[in-house]
Amino acid sequence: MREDQGVPTNQQRRDAAKRKLERQLARREAAERARRQRLVIIGVVAAVVVVAGGVWLWTSRSSSSTAASDSSTTAPTSSTAPSTPCSYPASGTAAKEVSPPSNLSPLNTGTVDATLVLNGKDVPMTLNRATAPCGVNAFLSLASQGFYNDTNCHRLTKSDQLNVLQCGDPTGQGNGGPGYSFASETTGSETYPVGTVALANAGPSTTGSQFFIVYGTTTIDPSYTILGTVTGDGMSVIQDIASQGVQNNRQDGAPVAAATINSVNVPEGSLDGTGTYATASPSPDAGSIDTGAVPTGSVDTGSVDTGSVDTGAATTEAAPTETAASTGGAG
Repeated sequence: MREDQGVPTNQQRRDAAKRKLERQLARREAAERARRQRLVIIGVVAAVVVVAGGVWLWTSRSSSSTAASDSSTTAPTSSTAPSTPCSYPASGTAAKEVSPPSNLSPLNTGTVDATLVLNGKDVPMTLNRATAPCGVNAFLSLASQGFYNDTNCHRLTKSDQLNVLQCGDPTGQGNGGPGYSFASETTGSETYPVGTVALANAGPSTTGSQFFIVYGTTTIDPSYTILGTVTGDGMSVIQDIASQGVQNNRQDGAPVAAATINSVNVPEGSLDGTGTYATASPSPDAGSIDTGAVPTGSVDTGSVDTGSVDTGAATTEAAPTETAASTGGAG
């Protein structure tokens, strides 16, 4: 038979209640500490995710612009004005041996006429020095050195958004250029109606020798330097080539009809003269036609690639881009 336990005194009951309360408070404090730690961990993880996401996004954009060669615009990090209006830094291997333009402050007013002889037929063009002095300067320089002579237009596109004939790569592969590149001359409001002559590219500062001529509806980013327009009966020559379609019945590729540039004739002394330029910080490079789309590469559905137009291929419809051979391959 067990002994009866004594009845607790009031003091014992108070002590027991106090210990119980202390245990409850301790548990609550521990729970609060755990909650704060979880919040800190969640905050750190969220910050890491944001940072990682930002890096991924930046990397993706970087890769994308490289692939398109050119489609996105990168603003210069320096606010220092360039020493000369035009710059033609070395880039890649030249498809034909030529020298970059020696005049780095070309005329920047008025227009100049040039004649593209395609399949033995004249395609007259009027080039606008006022809107693209550096691009026109490069084109005239290449033409005067015979860079375009006896070369084939390697790309023809036929789609709802991109209808161009891309030329300017002596290799005929869409990745050739002059061995130098230069920045695009765009405002961001460019449109490309029928008859437009523009330079292809693979991204900012990748414009080269490749160019494209618009013969039908073309809706692409305003990142391709407009040289000028085809005049007279010149578009009939382009339309004749376009009407015969793309090889293998595709929408983008080599044209079925021969499209050989016999020569590009420019006026004597067209490279002479110095323009007047205001001293100002360099403006963002709007982009360039994609290489792989119209200019230097092949015309990409929606953009001109440098492997079509310039190495900066457009994307949804590769606009003229130049293909890698010259990151700026298209003129």
